[in-house]
Amino acid sequence: MKRSRQVRMLHTMLRVGNLDRSIDFYTQVLGMKLLRRNDYPDGKFTLAFVGYGEERDHTVLELTHNWDTESYDLGTGYGHIAIEVDDAYAACEAVKAKGGAVTREAGPMKHGKTVIAFVTDPDGYKIEFIQKKEHYSAAD
Repeated sequence: MKRSRQVRMLHTMLRVGNLDRSIDFYTQVLGMKLLRRNDYPDGKFTLAFVGYGEERDHTVLELTHNWDTESYDLGTGYGHIAIEVDDAYAACEAVKAKGGAVTREAGPMKHGKTVIAFVTDPDGYKIEFIQKKEHYSAAD
C-alpha cells in the first residue's frame, strides 16, 4: 500500500507545574532551545516548545502549564523520553554539575550492551540517555 502523503511525529506534550523551572531544566541542563512560548489568557494556560532543532525539521517537546495547577500525578502509564547522546557517562556528569538529578547512572542495560542512564526533570518525568552505538563487528 502506497502512502499518498508524508507523516511525521511533531511533538510530545508534558504538563508541568512550574513552566520557568521546566524551561530552565530543558534548556540549561539538557541543552535544548526554547523555540516558542505562547500565553492563552482566556484558557489560563501557556504552551512552550523546546527542542534540539526547529519544529519544521525535528520532533520537539510541548510543555503545557495550566496556570491553576502546581503539580500532576504522573501515573503508571508514562514511561520516558529518550535522547541519544555521544557519551552517557559524560552526559550524567554534566547534568549533575548543573544541579540535575541522575536516577540511574550510565552503564550497560540489563541483558544487553547498550549504555543507558536516566535523569528526571523538575516535575519527575524520566529522561533516558542512550549512548550512540559504535559499529559492532559481526562477532559481537
